[in-house]
Amino acid sequence: MKIEIDNITLECIINRKKIKNIYFRVKEDLKIYVSCNYLCTDTYIKNLLLKNKKDIIKMYNNMKNKVIADESIYYLGNKMNYINNNKIYIDGLNIYGPSIESINNYLESNSLKIFQNRLDNLIILFNDLPKFRLRIRKMKTRWGVCNKNSMTVTLNTELIHKDVTLIDYVIIHELCHFKYMDHSKLFWNEVSKYYPYYKLARKRLKL
Repeated sequence: MKIEIDNITLECIINRKKIKNIYFRVKEDLKIYVSCNYLCTDTYIKNLLLKNKKDIIKMYNNMKNKVIADESIYYLGNKMNYINNNKIYIDGLNIYGPSIESINNYLESNSLKIFQNRLDNLIILFNDLPKFRLRIRKMKTRWGVCNKNSMTVTLNTELIHKDVTLIDYVIIHELCHFKYMDHSKLFWNEVSKYYPYYKLARKRLKL
């Protein structure tokens, strides 16, 4: 089924099953996926979509922007020029590789060396840190984690796409957790000693 909302023609995929409520979702293919019960007719669904057109368009635009972002390559805050090539390598602002997805995966899986370099530059600012290890992994809800039990600092591999100053902020944030494990006023005072503009960094990272 297709529906036109604000001059945008959207394809609607209806999945009828044994549920009470109706759920709308716009996926990466920019189609509307509707989950509903078996009694819902196409006409009823269409009218309901039109009734909630503001929310539908908002979901559509949000997903469209996400798809566009996913089709770009950012490396240390720089938007790279993608050039198709069998081998992955970087030359200035040009990045070569077989696909955008493979390049982003490569950058993230090889981010530890750069994160370690930034850590080495920042750790000298502190004089009371315990011995710990730096790790990386992909995380959905956090940019970094400090674990005092395992004495590790873990950074989100997706930070490799962010500006170096933002990487530095996340590292400093996690290092300060060795002193304060909460987000109290004392903790933020400690962060501000090493990164005075932490509020701006948090805004840029959407924290």
